[in-house]
Amino acid sequence: MSEQASNPTNAYTVPSVSITTERSGASSKANVLGMRAMQERAYAKRGEPFLLIKSPPASGKSRALMFIALDKLHNQGLQQAIIVVPERSIGGSFSDEPLSQYGFYWDWQVAPQWNLCNAPGVDEPRVAKSKVEAVRKFLQSADKVLVCTHATFRFAVEELGIDAFDGRLIAIDEFHHVSSNPDNKLGSQLGALMARDKVHLVAMTGSYFRGDSEAVLAPADEAKFETITYTYYEQLNGYRWLKSLDIGYFFYTGPYVDAVAKVLDPALKTIVHIPNVNARESLKDKEREVNEIMGALGDWQGVDPVTGFHLIKAKDGRTLKVADLVDDSDTARRSRVLTALKDPVQKENREHVDIIIALGMAKEGFDWIWCEHALTIGYRSSLTEIVQIIGRATRDAEGKERARFTNLIAEPTAEQTAVAEAVNDMLKAISASLLMEQVLAPRYEFTPKNTGPKEGFDYGEEGYKENGHNIGVNKDTGQIHMEVNGLVTPQSAEATRICKEDLNEVVTSFLQDKTVLERGLFDTENTLPEELTQLRMGKIVRERYPDLSDADQEAIRQHAVAAMNITQQAKLALAQADAGGSGTAQGNTALLDGVRKFVNVRDLDIDLIDRINPFDAAYAVLAKAMDEKSLRQVQASIAAKKVSISEEEARELARRALQFKNERGRLPDINSADAWEKRMAEGVAALARYRAQAKAAQAQGEAGNG
Repeated sequence: MSEQASNPTNAYTVPSVSITTERSGASSKANVLGMRAMQERAYAKRGEPFLLIKSPPASGKSRALMFIALDKLHNQGLQQAIIVVPERSIGGSFSDEPLSQYGFYWDWQVAPQWNLCNAPGVDEPRVAKSKVEAVRKFLQSADKVLVCTHATFRFAVEELGIDAFDGRLIAIDEFHHVSSNPDNKLGSQLGALMARDKVHLVAMTGSYFRGDSEAVLAPADEAKFETITYTYYEQLNGYRWLKSLDIGYFFYTGPYVDAVAKVLDPALKTIVHIPNVNARESLKDKEREVNEIMGALGDWQGVDPVTGFHLIKAKDGRTLKVADLVDDSDTARRSRVLTALKDPVQKENREHVDIIIALGMAKEGFDWIWCEHALTIGYRSSLTEIVQIIGRATRDAEGKERARFTNLIAEPTAEQTAVAEAVNDMLKAISASLLMEQVLAPRYEFTPKNTGPKEGFDYGEEGYKENGHNIGVNKDTGQIHMEVNGLVTPQSAEATRICKEDLNEVVTSFLQDKTVLERGLFDTENTLPEELTQLRMGKIVRERYPDLSDADQEAIRQHAVAAMNITQQAKLALAQADAGGSGTAQGNTALLDGVRKFVNVRDLDIDLIDRINPFDAAYAVLAKAMDEKSLRQVQASIAAKKVSISEEEARELARRALQFKNERGRLPDINSADAWEKRMAEGVAALARYRAQAKAAQAQGEAGNG
């Protein structure tokens, strides 16, 4: 992973995260049953009643479910399988598949009347009764598989009751739409189904987190699931064709359509997502915006009568085929375009379409394997949506070697009145970029110092050394084993699982904290790294896992901070090496080389890791991408916000101060030269003031009552 700043056809640079893959072909090789690597891993757990499959877009989750569902129907005594998808367009992913042709025992078949995603009518209560009635008839039939939307399933459960689904498999695709919030109906219904314990559940998602920071499942419910994790790193590394993925943001001033012309390369198969009409970036005329984007590509030649695609003659003489999914004024033409894009005959045809311009479509579940560039204007509604959009470009296809995601963000300017809104969007874009760095990195296995080598890990030519700076690599999974002085080891099975599998979810919550981003990026003079790594991350872990012990919470906090900071420092080490003229690390070893550069100059210690600002590397990229005047303006606006110690923060600082006393035999000194020790002492004093004020208020109240 390295900083990338090149665009082959434009003079403009797009700072980005870049991963280069090994192209081993492992993730696309099929076994004797016709299963790819992820599907084989999931199928091995097919006997579990509750399965949670966390796997990136294009890894084959739909087919994995087919294998598991068919086994449950034929061998595990379940009567029927109900496949639940978030929107009708995704229902096509569960169409008939002749699996026996590839070695499996049975074929996947869905009778036409039971794929309710193809049935007419929208999913609203007023018109959904016919679909609920169809669900009722299916439950009474001898047929085996039904496909419907999340909305249809919710209405059916409300109408028919939880017990109507006894003895069935319920499979939820794009599971991040579910939430543990009581107001989330689907989440509540799944909780009730689990409590009744008469169904099997399979949950699948490429992004196990939500844009609103709500937990997908309550911890007690999540503990019931057997989790199958297949990482982006494994997926991309195992491709045959795609060898690099770049992710970056491009700051612009003026109308966004002018900026699109600078970064839209007509030679790349591209999906352009224009902003919602209510977004700050929108020109408030979506038809004009689409026309201007097409105008930047070349001269309009007309519309293909069969596909509905616009024909544009590019400057190089080629005729570009552009699918407009924004214009909804002509329903017949829009239907032609959608039908043409979904045409299975054209799936393997690279020349079928060149550019797709969309607004709310072509995201989750949209399958166009040739997409090389996902170009998105403005920040989208959530990190989840960004991950899903990036997933459109990460399909493997013959001859497709490079993919990229570019997020166009309006740069705050001195003349702009909505500076706060511009800064907010910018922070979210950086947050998305940082999250994707973490998602794309291999998983870390952290252990305390001198715990010995781990099986399956290669420690280099000299092997594992006692008291050495050991870094082990598992070549099959890409995992990196590192030893950290002073690391707290998780005690419970649940905390151990979280440290192994769910650190990205913890880091996501951290990155969705606006205060963390503001202070960590733009107010470093007034913000100590420990305020981010210990206080803010500690608070996030406690709120996310309230039932775990203090020791387990601290172990998770340390593991999450280590995973994030080591990834960032590896990137920074590579950037500094490049600046020094040593050359960029090549191939899929880039991140590992950066980790080694960072670790080899110091003994890795949890206190050292806590003293690193997690946003150092991001700021280095930002400083190159933004106009210096704008950057200073943003820093000034954030530094101007007065920050006092809140009662909650004071309580956390006091907790850290007690830990300090247990280790050092004394309380922190408010006059200490060490800034973090001084801050802890200030927290203790602030908490004493809050308690004194509360006591005085109570005494005053009692006196008044007397």
